[in-house]
Amino acid sequence: MRAAGGPFKISLFADLHFGENAWTDWGPLQDFNSVKVMSTVLDHETPDFVIYLGDVITANNMAVANASLYWDQAISPTRVRGIPWASIFGNHDDAPFEWPLDWFSDSGIPQLFCPAVNSSYSDSPKRVKISMPGEEECDFRGTHRTELMKKEIDYNVLSHSKNGPKDLWPSISNYVLQVSSSHDRQMAVAYMYFLDSGGGSYPEVISSAQAEWFRHKAEEINPDSRVPEIVFWHIPSKAYKKVAPRFGVHKPCVGSINKESVAAQEAEMGIMKILVKRTSVKAVFVGHNHGLDWCCPYQNLWLCFARHTGYGGYGNWPRGARILEIMEQPFSLKSWIRMEDGSVHSEVILSS
Repeated sequence: MRAAGGPFKISLFADLHFGENAWTDWGPLQDFNSVKVMSTVLDHETPDFVIYLGDVITANNMAVANASLYWDQAISPTRVRGIPWASIFGNHDDAPFEWPLDWFSDSGIPQLFCPAVNSSYSDSPKRVKISMPGEEECDFRGTHRTELMKKEIDYNVLSHSKNGPKDLWPSISNYVLQVSSSHDRQMAVAYMYFLDSGGGSYPEVISSAQAEWFRHKAEEINPDSRVPEIVFWHIPSKAYKKVAPRFGVHKPCVGSINKESVAAQEAEMGIMKILVKRTSVKAVFVGHNHGLDWCCPYQNLWLCFARHTGYGGYGNWPRGARILEIMEQPFSLKSWIRMEDGSVHSEVILSS
């Protein structure tokens, strides 16, 4: 990506959870409302880039063979505006289907509403009845990370997502993107690293192999740590627990909601030790916790949550999106949160 001379602005969309309870009136309405939130943010902020920060869909609540249909709906507000984007996986994106217990009661399995093969984004919350239980359009096997990523990349010229090195399997979304200078495409203003923090089809963890991949890649492309680095993954590391504020959000942290405990990865395999040793790493951004939106300093960098964007998933806190703004000369990294009602809060300078 290339800065256009002014600030380079990024919108983070976290925890959209498209595709929940599609056999009810509630489910499609949540997706419709999520589209409205994204549209509001995009129209107010007019970002240069969008990052889908995991849990784009809720695969464990999805009775379709091709979950990419819902993934496509989730990215459509960005795509129709001609804005490039990148995505990473969360713990729900390829989770196995969880059969609702009440389907086995006297009421039985309800009529299922599964999207047609040519399903795409719509500005209407209406459902379309496609099949009854047992018909071939509905399926409960799920769609794996590799297929979700392949279809996003193959069918979207604006997608900057990547599969990442095959030797990091089963994690998929591990890659780096360069934000280039407006004056020289070869000159890096910042590097953005994306890591798959697991969950769904395998444990919730950033592996030692991923940490070593990051270390080698950073030393290869930024050996003197001259260029600032920004890191994105979905599930917070255990370091987030160490800095989490208590009883509200107070300095030096900046944010507006602190309504739950940090739900961290299952283990720490070395990524944080590597990050804190690199003076070029300015901040880490995660989603996962819908009731947290704070940024807190941790040693020489910042640990930040995004803001719950989607109407899917748990919690009724007002929706919004974290915004990042990168300035080239001199370098600075600033962030704030844009809410679904258009308001702005929690501005913080993360590097200057």
